[in-house]
Amino acid sequence: MPIVAQSTETTDWVSRFADEVIEESERRAPGKPVVVASGLSPSGPIHLGNLREVMTPHLVADEIRRRGHRVRHLISWDDYDRYRKVPKGIAGVDEESFKEHIGKPLTSVPAPKGSSHPNWAEHFKAAMIESLAELGVEFDGISQTEQYTTGVYREQILHAIKHRGDIDAILDQYRTKKAPAKKQQGQKPVDEAELDAAEGSGAAGEDDGSSGSAGYFPYKPYCGNCEKDLTTVTSYDDDSTELTYACTACGFSETVRLEEFNRGKLVWKVDWPMRWAYEGVVFEPSGVDHSSPGSSFQVGGQIVGIFGGKQPIGPMYAFVGISGMAKMSSSKGGVPTPADALQIMEPQLLRWLYARRRPNQSFKVAFDQEIQRLYDEWDRLDAKVADGSALPADVAAHARAVGTAAGDLPRTPRPMPYRTLASVADITAGHEDQALRILSELDPEQPLTSLDEARPRYDKAEAWINTHVPADQRTIVRDEPDAELLKSLDEASQQSLRLLLDGLAEHWSLDGLTHLVYGVPKVQAGFSADATPKELPPEIKTAQRSFFALLYHLLVGRDTGPRLPTLLLAVGQDRVRSLLGQ
Repeated sequence: MPIVAQSTETTDWVSRFADEVIEESERRAPGKPVVVASGLSPSGPIHLGNLREVMTPHLVADEIRRRGHRVRHLISWDDYDRYRKVPKGIAGVDEESFKEHIGKPLTSVPAPKGSSHPNWAEHFKAAMIESLAELGVEFDGISQTEQYTTGVYREQILHAIKHRGDIDAILDQYRTKKAPAKKQQGQKPVDEAELDAAEGSGAAGEDDGSSGSAGYFPYKPYCGNCEKDLTTVTSYDDDSTELTYACTACGFSETVRLEEFNRGKLVWKVDWPMRWAYEGVVFEPSGVDHSSPGSSFQVGGQIVGIFGGKQPIGPMYAFVGISGMAKMSSSKGGVPTPADALQIMEPQLLRWLYARRRPNQSFKVAFDQEIQRLYDEWDRLDAKVADGSALPADVAAHARAVGTAAGDLPRTPRPMPYRTLASVADITAGHEDQALRILSELDPEQPLTSLDEARPRYDKAEAWINTHVPADQRTIVRDEPDAELLKSLDEASQQSLRLLLDGLAEHWSLDGLTHLVYGVPKVQAGFSADATPKELPPEIKTAQRSFFALLYHLLVGRDTGPRLPTLLLAVGQDRVRSLLGQ
């Protein structure tokens, strides 16, 4: 019976894939560690869409580890790919001057100005490696530059060239097919390796090798003079492995012995299946474009047999978006990266976003106000897991978010509501003593004694306020009372302020002030402050909204603002009394 037929009520997608991968690994390589893989191109900022390429196998690998099996999660850094184009919006990069490096390996391109890293690839790899450590992702990194330039793949390269006729015959099945129509909305952008291939002339518009005077050739030398891959193989001798190439960029030409030559790589559609066989990969997800007819994953499934291997199992994964943005592409600057997300959210929340959705389901990572709702949802789940009321699949996603087989990730000791922390950070504008005063008054029975108890969540909320909330939406408390507005108030409005001020001292806590501000309009209308919505006429809600708007105008000069109980605590009793005319 296929594992996928199991009910989602009793098992989650990660467990189902782990079952399949363990079974498949035992069939292919009994007694050996299970091998799962990801591939990332450090051609620019490695964004949150790319992170799904890592998180999907990570979560499966971690489940396999939890079951006591040995497993390796390989991340191939495609740092020997060509530098395709200059990404826009990268700090320290002059677009015109960097164009001269197009065609070189990413590790031969200088790092952006001001970087401490030796080259372009290492600069962007470093940020991702740091984020993966914070997310608790355990992996074995493989530099394709190192693999190719040290001759690790020499035997595989010679084998591919020896069987170039067989490879050509497989690829020829797809060459007559028309390039696919414009990508459908919601489809995951092609990753960098696929984009590299798209500049060639192979199936579906992807590069599958050159067909110069030497016939079909699945290998591209990098030029010995200009380092670019704008080369054509003009002759090759199978017996001696002598290869002659010419560079169309600079005119350089040379003859080398391929059995000794380490400055080139297999074309993408051959390179990927070669690695599957070489590493013994059992599980690797692929993006939408990789899985379309005639694309790399499909063709690779046939070519891998030439290397004596089998295609990995693994899902096609869907698009990851950003609140307010339609799509991401790392070939353009300014796309949010895992580091950007981890600046404003704890790793548990980011892990949860990837764990709770099946790979073929798209989702968004929030950088706008939606992050507050996501945190509310996460905190509710946390509470349900603690009291045993969460559904099994939700419990599993939660467990995968808060820790790995190696143990739990560090977490905030006192995880106060994110929206409350954001409001406090907004109002106090970086004054930690004021922030601690407010937060310590939220729960008088268990007052916060140090901001460290609320960290790192407090720091994430503060970073969100400072980097993602527009200046015109920030909260600035009035310096002086609005005398003109206070003077113009009718008797009913004045009475509402008196009722609030009279109850401040007694209700000075988050829960108490919530009860008070919602209760004032009820009392004014002749009802108990404890009356429930079912016991009240609809006009009470209108009265509450009017009362809240009045308070916001008197305190911050706007119609809206942070939740009023939090705002009142932040402003402080004395200042509230002054601004409300007492």
